[in-house]
Amino acid sequence: MSVLENFKKLKAEGKKIVVVTSHEYWSAKILNETDVNGILIGDDLAMVVHGHEDTMNCDVETIAMHTRAVKKGAKDKFLIAGMPFMSNRKGFKEAMDNVEILIKAGANALKIEGVDGNEELYAHLSQSGIPTIGHIGLTPSHHNAIGGFKAQGKTKESELSIIEEAKKLDKLGCIAIVLEAVPQHVGAAVRDAVSIPVVGVGAGLDVDGQALVLPDMLGFSTDFKPKFVRTYMNGADLIKDAVNQFAADVHAEAFPSAKETYAPGKDQQLKK
Repeated sequence: MSVLENFKKLKAEGKKIVVVTSHEYWSAKILNETDVNGILIGDDLAMVVHGHEDTMNCDVETIAMHTRAVKKGAKDKFLIAGMPFMSNRKGFKEAMDNVEILIKAGANALKIEGVDGNEELYAHLSQSGIPTIGHIGLTPSHHNAIGGFKAQGKTKESELSIIEEAKKLDKLGCIAIVLEAVPQHVGAAVRDAVSIPVVGVGAGLDVDGQALVLPDMLGFSTDFKPKFVRTYMNGADLIKDAVNQFAADVHAEAFPSAKETYAPGKDQQLKK
């Protein structure tokens, strides 16, 4: 069964699709043993890994590097690499060169933001057998054009525009749609308008699946929390507590213990 057939089967059966981000080997290795359907290596890593204020400071080589690391840890999962800012907007050949880099890095599918101006690329990728996911609603790399990181689909005109974009992505051969930061009824309308799964990032309950950024859901991102994020553990405090306990053990000479120390060789004389 192809990925497209499997995704459509999940949608038809009403089974939810779960996607989580990963940017490095250690987290990918953990996610490989979980119930997630897919792992996204997106340009959000510019913010959560590299500390930039937005996603625009990310290039194809950076995504490729992180994709290679994730592939080594999550060998059994479906990997989605996001095409970063301008990587698909400098001409068709350069876009396809970038596609090749990400697929060879280990991506099973590509995520592309927006529809207008990308139609030829979407269609060509579909015809070339490269699974593609379209990203609509709030598209972070377009935040300068849409007035910042804010919810979309808040007017009837905007709602209808998003629905039409979704229909185009369906016709262009995408295997799924990422729909970000829209009211719940818009998510439901988009879901009903297309044959492919709609995975929400802050799109309400009535879509075909949900995606979250791993550091956000684990409580590692302490300086920015979107409305749609649910925190499943307080990771930042857990790390601070563990590191502070390590520091306390060092100061108290409680670390390392004998169990954590190498024994001398048989021919070595120890001073008493």
